[in-house]
Amino acid sequence: MNTMHANEQVSKKDSFPIALISLTLGAFAIGMTEFVIMGILPNVAEDLHVSISTAGQLITSYALGVAIGAPILTIFTHRLPQKLLLCLLMLLFILGNAIAIIAPSYGILMGARLVTALCHGTFFGVGAVIASRLVQPHKRASAVATMMAGLTIANIIGVPVGTFIGQHLGWRASFGAITIMGIIAFIGIILFIPKLGQDKLTGLKQQFAAFTQPKLLVMLLLSAIGCGSLFTVFTYITPLLEDVTGVSEHSVTWILVLYGCGVTLGNVVGGKLADWKLMPSVVGIFAFLCIVLTIFTFTVKSPTAAIITLFFWGAAAFAVMPGIQVKIMNLAQEAPALASTSNHSFANLGNAFGAFFGGVIINHMGLTSLPWVGAIFVGTAFVISTCLFIVETRKKHSEQSS
Repeated sequence: MNTMHANEQVSKKDSFPIALISLTLGAFAIGMTEFVIMGILPNVAEDLHVSISTAGQLITSYALGVAIGAPILTIFTHRLPQKLLLCLLMLLFILGNAIAIIAPSYGILMGARLVTALCHGTFFGVGAVIASRLVQPHKRASAVATMMAGLTIANIIGVPVGTFIGQHLGWRASFGAITIMGIIAFIGIILFIPKLGQDKLTGLKQQFAAFTQPKLLVMLLLSAIGCGSLFTVFTYITPLLEDVTGVSEHSVTWILVLYGCGVTLGNVVGGKLADWKLMPSVVGIFAFLCIVLTIFTFTVKSPTAAIITLFFWGAAAFAVMPGIQVKIMNLAQEAPALASTSNHSFANLGNAFGAFFGGVIINHMGLTSLPWVGAIFVGTAFVISTCLFIVETRKKHSEQSS
């Protein structure tokens, strides 16, 4: 009842778009700290006297921090009011990035990344639940996509700007800019996120029982494979563009802007498609993503062709995310926050594996092998999602006929 009343109040005051924008702002700050490291990876490696593949493990450590820390943090904080929880998470985020600014060594920087990572999955998990409660059921995917747009906008604005700052003022300045963004997001959450009534608290036993569903586990696996494909390639996008495609260091910033535009477009379109036909859109996007990465294997040596391919790759990579997120929340209605957070944990397990495996591929097969390896990953996701869709369709027809 409290939730319904809160939703009515939000609708009547027409203030929920502002609340949604506040979530987007927080997502922007988190997205910036997650992805900006890829644009300044060579700078970090040079300054801390480590190899590119070793520096890439800063991305792996972040992803593992999200994967391991997010479910644990969600379990221990599930009784906290959601607004208070978001505020605490942003304070943790600010602390982690502040440590990164002054980190004197590779080890300290990795530790700072781990601290920052703790807030990532739980923020997106709780944020997705709040976003979905602020709209009508048939617009849930679009609401989640709006919040997730923070990640995509971070790719358009945050990552290129952070990369530019890092290249001209040093990589520590990039983390300084992120810290400022975190403070702004924290203020926005305090001012604009409504105090929604708490959902009926579900026991931990009931919440974990939701994860015994095979379909839910399959969707979490799809999330991990899809993100593994993305990070196998994107972790090393700067050296790939500079050393293989042949673009200048300063041109990378503008290429990342174009990539971010594709990401944003894909996120919006993906949310609309998921609201229309959820599983068919997931299957179709995986198929398109596989094709694009395969093409990138051949276009990576041509600057113009590579840039065009990157645009469509970014669009497809992020278009699939709203559908997967909502599907997981639908399958775990007894534990939406934990399920939503677990999605980000599995996604970041994929991120960690992708960043690590990409480094292995570079060392043994070279940079040019990354795109087709990524295509194999996402092709696997296409096959699995197709099988799941067929099983669900047959079950639905069977129930209707009986």
